[in-house]
Amino acid sequence: MNQNKRKENLKIRLIEKDDNAVVADIIRLVMTEFEAVGCGYSINDSEVDDMYSAYTREGSAFYVVEMDGRVLGCGGFGPLTGADKDTCELRKMYFRSELRGLGVGTQLLNLCLKEAARAGFRYCYLETMNNMEQARRLYGKHGFKYLDQPMGNTGHTSCGTWMVRTLD
Repeated sequence: MNQNKRKENLKIRLIEKDDNAVVADIIRLVMTEFEAVGCGYSINDSEVDDMYSAYTREGSAFYVVEMDGRVLGCGGFGPLTGADKDTCELRKMYFRSELRGLGVGTQLLNLCLKEAARAGFRYCYLETMNNMEQARRLYGKHGFKYLDQPMGNTGHTSCGTWMVRTLD
């Protein structure tokens, strides 16, 4: 199937309770692929098994990406723990390999940034891995700037890249 046809079959929507298991699988698969396993990584966050419930509170949203009816990616935002109330965190944006390179990262990132601004946030922070080069390029292309140290208190002490941008 060509890339344009595949893009026509893409859908980004809010997470539903029935998506929890497949989203947890995606998070664990991608984090393992990038060797982000062990202490200090988000793979160990208690919310991984119930992302639906973790993102139902005000100021949070979590999305899944479907292609041909299969959930193949996810990502969302919520308040950055331990930071000013005007700062959110981009959280758990992960795609299975068959979803990468189709421009979906840009679509999901733009949706998260737009909705975070609508929720009243002025800044969006993220943490990622040094070896997630494609993700870092995406974030840089969309106005995220590198920081010398982490913000807030995510508990993800093993992430080596911290970035922030002002929301429009």
